[in-house]
Amino acid sequence: TLDLTSRKTPCFVKFSEMEKMANIQAEINEVPPLLLSVTIVSTSQFYFIGEKCKILQDMNRHLEAVLKEKRALRKRLIKPRCQETLPIEVTFHKYIVELLTEAVTFIENLESHMQTLRSIPQIPNMMKNTDIALTKMELLAMELEELTEQILKWRELQKEVYSD
Repeated sequence: TLDLTSRKTPCFVKFSEMEKMANIQAEINEVPPLLLSVTIVSTSQFYFIGEKCKILQDMNRHLEAVLKEKRALRKRLIKPRCQETLPIEVTFHKYIVELLTEAVTFIENLESHMQTLRSIPQIPNMMKNTDIALTKMELLAMELEELTEQILKWRELQKEVYSD
């Protein structure tokens, strides 16, 4: 019965409305710096992706040239060349062994490099999907903030009810 007879003073109602308006204004003022930082980050990402794309295109051109000469290279590798080459000094044998191991590793990884190069045309589509996912994530973050505020308000109301 006490709760039913209690009245809220109009000045406190006005004060709470003003406080809500001030909180909303503060949130609105936080949005432009956040948008600026997101814009700067996305711009720098596009720059670095463009540079990586140029590097991958150069590598692609080189590997295409290697593939064009693939048959000739295989013939040269299969054919024994012991008598046809100049002898290598003993001091350089260590370096030749290292070079051959690197060449074998390169040949083993050639297929994975080619698959990477084939995926270059898909990069714009991947970037579009990433932008969409980022936008969705930002929306979910805003909804989470709103939900958190509602939970905190509800908690305060529950405390007031139980304390009364």
